[in-house]
Amino acid sequence: MRQTSTELEIQTRTPGLLEVTRPIADWLGSQRIADGLLTVMCRHSSASLLVQENADPDVRHDLEVFFQRLVSRDPSLYRHTVEGPDDMPAHIRAALTNTTLSIPVARGRMVLGTWQGIYLFEHRDRPHHRLLALHLLGS
Repeated sequence: MRQTSTELEIQTRTPGLLEVTRPIADWLGSQRIADGLLTVMCRHSSASLLVQENADPDVRHDLEVFFQRLVSRDPSLYRHTVEGPDDMPAHIRAALTNTTLSIPVARGRMVLGTWQGIYLFEHRDRPHHRLLALHLLGS
């Protein structure tokens, strides 16, 4: 059994779903572990991770619109407003989704469905440098 880890820096520009499957797959392909478990963790409390369809962009749009409706940006609803009107809604959205994913690895590749991709879900309005911690355990 072996393990390895790294950190990926992802630049976001706007709120929404940003596919990060390729940089994760590129790193995974450079490792000498064929079978195991990949853990991906978003090291932030106002962004999250999703495994979601990556074929039809309407899915991303509909998810983004749904979360906008689900979590109000009305600052009168929150005590934590010092970082701006988008901050507390971002924390709530991150709490409702995932900050960590566990993905099986077989023959050096992530075991994802045909139309699945990994997305960083940016919940803040302004651009951010987001860090994803990757940890691979296997043989």
